[in-house]
Amino acid sequence: MTHSECQAIAAEVPSWNARFQSAPPQKILAWATEQWGKHMALSCSFSGPAGMVLLDMVATIAPATAIFYIDTGLLFRETYELAARVQERYGLRIRVARPAQSVAEQAKAEEEALWSRDPERCCRLRKVLPLAEALAPYDAWVTGVRRGSASTRSATQVVEWSKKYNLVKLNPLAFWSEQDVWRYIHAHNVPYNPLLDLGYHSIGCHTCTQLPTTDDPRSGRWAGFGKTECGLHVEPA
Repeated sequence: MTHSECQAIAAEVPSWNARFQSAPPQKILAWATEQWGKHMALSCSFSGPAGMVLLDMVATIAPATAIFYIDTGLLFRETYELAARVQERYGLRIRVARPAQSVAEQAKAEEEALWSRDPERCCRLRKVLPLAEALAPYDAWVTGVRRGSASTRSATQVVEWSKKYNLVKLNPLAFWSEQDVWRYIHAHNVPYNPLLDLGYHSIGCHTCTQLPTTDDPRSGRWAGFGKTECGLHVEPA
């Protein structure tokens, strides 16, 4: 999109939010697929339950939507197994976005276990940059971000303009509670990551994920660092 086109779309965001703030996510997705169709993508991590809810909805409501996940090379076995199971169940073609370097190549370039020394840089190399590349062909991005999932996400809107990725960011579940998410999963028999049944609340790479240590669902991420976000959803100031 040109700069003027981006500005025009960004100007529409407040009115879209006023229109859809109380709308069910299915209605939001139906509208979004009319707006962007094949130019819209869903990123699903196959870790959190909200992403699985959206994948289930998209498979029915917006089947033209591209679906992908970021394979850092460091995901849990359960995460990879869920991605494979979902493709078979829904008959979807799920794309995989990967970092420019394998884990071994990164170790040679950055020394071993970058995540244990500089998790911010590791997340940028293995998550943020691959996401930016995967989103480049699209004009709209569907995510499972919810206001209640982290204190850093409490201001999330249903529709946002992402300066970071230069597209419309859609958060259809922004106002859903954790209970709403699980109610949908059980009602529709949606598959989810079995690690969630073991007490994990926020799941990423196995190198940087452990059971939560406090009531904060993201307290099990990047233990020992003052870090709660990998950077995928952090916009520039």
